[in-house]
Amino acid sequence: MSNAKMREQMKSGKGFIAALDQSGGSTPKALRLYGIEEDQYSSDAEMFDLIHAMRSRIAQAPAFTGEKVIGAILFEMTMDREIGGKPAAKFLWEERGVVPFLKVDKGLADEADGCQLMKPMPDLDALLDRAVENGVFGTKMRSVISAANHDGIKAIVEQQFEVGKQILAKGLVPIIEPEVTITIDDKAEAEDILANEIVHQLDRLAEGQEVMLKLSLPTMSNLYAPLIAHPRVLRVVALSGGYARDEANALLAKNEGMIASFSRALTEGLSAQQSDEAFNRAIATAIDDIYTASIT
Repeated sequence: MSNAKMREQMKSGKGFIAALDQSGGSTPKALRLYGIEEDQYSSDAEMFDLIHAMRSRIAQAPAFTGEKVIGAILFEMTMDREIGGKPAAKFLWEERGVVPFLKVDKGLADEADGCQLMKPMPDLDALLDRAVENGVFGTKMRSVISAANHDGIKAIVEQQFEVGKQILAKGLVPIIEPEVTITIDDKAEAEDILANEIVHQLDRLAEGQEVMLKLSLPTMSNLYAPLIAHPRVLRVVALSGGYARDEANALLAKNEGMIASFSRALTEGLSAQQSDEAFNRAIATAIDDIYTASIT
């Protein structure tokens, strides 16, 4: 029953998806922005304890509920830990009404044809089984496009959908994330190629199969309207991609039917040094602003 409720929330819920899935490589930067320098921890274990404390603080903030945050993407180590005395995914859904997702990729391969595919995921089936046991609804996996190279973009989309079918087979909904780097000169051209390749793969999905898409905010507003309307797409969400929150929100508001799935833009302005009152006020402001841009 909860799976049907989660799907309905993803399909038509008003709000956005919080990306709380910084991996080992991006954690030091996330902590630095949160006011914790690298000399304040001496091991990976300590680093991951600190980032978990930050994520827990966000997830337990009064404003962090399904009323505006309809979903949240977790890092594997977060799924394996507790928030508020419950396993993280169960806490999100049972206590907050927030649909849990799990980041499943193992990082990026070296660039080829202007693109970075995902590294192999030999243990994916076992991870997906654990996700199902934990009450996770879906997954997220990221590739990166740094040039309008047709061969590279085609390879990325093919890989994303190939792995996506493996995820669908486990009863989970994959968020397919082929991120276009926002600073490249041929961004608009890359996005045109990407949109066409995604439609080609969507059209080949079986009846009843649904995916979500997580895409960079497009140069041309509403470029992704055909993807939003596609019968095999549950939802299209936007990544902030390095834009500051105000700019990301302004761009998002120009794209009808697209909602946010922000990471850095969500945690902007939060600090380990803030009192709980100041922290809760800051995260509430961020949630309100991103929510407004997502429903505009």
